[in-house]
Amino acid sequence: MAREAMKLIANNKKAYHDYFIEDKYEAGIELHGTEVKSLRMGRCSIKESFVRIENGEAFVYSMNISPYEKGNIFNKDPMRVRRLLLHKTEIRKLAGQLSQQGYSLIPLQVYFKEGRAKVEIGLAKGKKLYDKREDIAKKDLRREHEREFKIKNL
Repeated sequence: MAREAMKLIANNKKAYHDYFIEDKYEAGIELHGTEVKSLRMGRCSIKESFVRIENGEAFVYSMNISPYEKGNIFNKDPMRVRRLLLHKTEIRKLAGQLSQQGYSLIPLQVYFKEGRAKVEIGLAKGKKLYDKREDIAKKDLRREHEREFKIKNL
């Protein structure tokens, strides 16, 4: 029985532009009704989403899972708050790190791993404008070097 390794559903490229990602965690998502079918169709957006820890539980906000077309009364609100499934020790560790100034939890990817919906969350520290400009300059320089290398080797 060969199972699929990992099927990517949604990726948050903007998070890498806006934040320094210091640590990554994998969490399960508590889903209801037809949300799993909608995820399997790839209908998920995590661009503006964020994670909060409340009463010893982690919740993801603003994660949009579009309603399943063939579902009727079983469809839930697409923007509802969803609980993340993490171990208590991980939640305590994250809560301690979030209490420091400037840190936040951002969803980086949503994917299926061995048939279960998972979200990769990152402990992130916000970038300043000059950090973003520096990153853009580095990417441009790297592209230019690759282009020159390609031309030389033709």
